[in-house]
Amino acid sequence: MPSYAGPSAARSGDIAGTLRLLAYLALAVALIVLDHRGGWLSRVRDRAELLVQPLWAVAGWPGQVVQALSNDAGTRTSLIAENRRLRNALLMSNARVARLQAATADNARLRGLLGAVERGGLDVQLASILDIDLDPTRQRLVLDAGSSDGARVGQVLIDAGGVVGQIIETTPMHSTALLLTDPDHALPVAVLRSGVRLVAYGTGRSDRLTLASIPLSSDVKVGDVVVTSGLGERFPAGFPVGTIAALRPDESRAFLIGDVKPAAQLDRGRDVLLLRSAPARAVIGPVAEAPRLGENAAPAAGQTGNTSTTPSNAASATQPAPPVQRPAPQPQAATPESRPPEPTR
Repeated sequence: MPSYAGPSAARSGDIAGTLRLLAYLALAVALIVLDHRGGWLSRVRDRAELLVQPLWAVAGWPGQVVQALSNDAGTRTSLIAENRRLRNALLMSNARVARLQAATADNARLRGLLGAVERGGLDVQLASILDIDLDPTRQRLVLDAGSSDGARVGQVLIDAGGVVGQIIETTPMHSTALLLTDPDHALPVAVLRSGVRLVAYGTGRSDRLTLASIPLSSDVKVGDVVVTSGLGERFPAGFPVGTIAALRPDESRAFLIGDVKPAAQLDRGRDVLLLRSAPARAVIGPVAEAPRLGENAAPAAGQTGNTSTTPSNAASATQPAPPVQRPAPQPQAATPESRPPEPTR
C-alpha cells in the first residue's frame, strides 16, 4: 500500500529547497563581491578560454572545410569560364592576324604588278587565278577572264617578275593558260648580256627551264639573264624569262645544256597580267644590267634597248623565224646566227 506523507513532510521539503536557494544566492553574491574587489575570476575565465579554444577550433573545422570547398568550386568554375572566353578571343585574334597577313601579301603582290605596269608603260588587264595544275606533264592555269573580257588565244601572261605563259583556250567566262614550264612549251629567248639567241623549253617543274643545244663557242655564262627575243612574233622582245643557274655538257659533248630559274613566280600569286598590246620590239644586245618588271622599267611602247648588236644579229632579229621542230643535238657546232630559233608552240 502506498505510504501517505502528511503536511509536515511537505513543509519540510519546501524549507530545504528554500535554504538551498538562499545558499546559492549567498555564494553568488560572495563570488560577485570577490570578483569585483580582486578580479581573480577574470583570470580564471582567461585560463578557461585558453583551454577551451582548441575545442572551438576543432568544432569549426567542418564549417571551414565546407566553405573552402565552396570557394574552390566557385573559383574553378569562374576560371574555366574565363579560360574558355580568353581561348575564343585568342582564336579570333589569330584568325584576324592571318587574314591581315594574307591581305598584306596580296597587297604587296598587287603593288608589284602595278609598279611593273606603271614603270613599263604597258597596256595590260588584271586577271585572277581560279585554278592551277602543276602536274609534271601538264602545267596550266585557269583564269577568271574569258573572251567576253577581251582574252584571246595566244595572249601573253606576265607578272611582276617576268613572263608567265600564254593563253591557249578561251571560253566566254574563263580562259586556260599554258605556263612556260609545261613540257610542250618552247620559247625563243636571248641572253641579255651577249645577245645570243636560244630556245627555252619547259621541264614540267615550276622552278626550272632548259636551254638545249647551246654551242660551246657561245658567250653564255652562269648568272646571265635570259629575256624574250621577240622571234616568232608571239612573245614581245625584252621581257625577263629567267636566270641561267647551271651549264653542263650534253651526251655528245658537242653542246651545252642550261638550267634556267624562271623570273616569274609560277607557283604562287593569285593574279596575273594579260598583255593586251605588245610594246615596240626592242633590239636585244649587250647591256650592263638586266631589267626586272618588278624593279626596273620594262620596255615601254616606242622605246628600244641597247643597239650595240652586230649587223648579222640585228638582221636576224627583224626577220620572222621559220617553223622548226625541237632541235636535236648536232655533231657539228652551230653559231647563233646560223641556227634558226624555234617558235612558240
